[in-house]
Amino acid sequence: MSQNAYVEAQMLIRKPIEEVFEAFIDPEITTNFWFTKSSGKLEEGKTIVWEWEMYSVRNEVSVHQIIPNQLIKTAWGNPSTKVDYEFKKMEKGTLIVIKSYGFSQDGEDLLKVINDNTGGFTTVLDGCKAYLEHGINLRLIEDKFPNK
Repeated sequence: MSQNAYVEAQMLIRKPIEEVFEAFIDPEITTNFWFTKSSGKLEEGKTIVWEWEMYSVRNEVSVHQIIPNQLIKTAWGNPSTKVDYEFKKMEKGTLIVIKSYGFSQDGEDLLKVINDNTGGFTTVLDGCKAYLEHGINLRLIEDKFPNK
């Protein structure tokens, strides 16, 4: 079952595709709505470290493919899963779709991972929209688990 399971979250962000794409490549922007620290910009073939300092969590992110203003393909997490970021130019802005797949879990563990991924990526997209459209850092990731 886990071979076919995937998570998909999407959001229309009312900004040009170049700006939305760059927000996921450049940690100077991404840290305003997702992780708190990064070892560098996403570049094809590189492995970058993302950190969520408030939770003492860090992940190595392998960047498999980048097509400017269209696609970012990565693998990260423990156990590792694939995460793709797709960007589509729309009349009112940019549609970003995040797909996570390649889960090794099954049963209740798979359901938990799917739930965590769905909630997590939805929160990232909500935060990205608020930041890019209104310049507001809602601190969503920091406040999602205040007791940790």
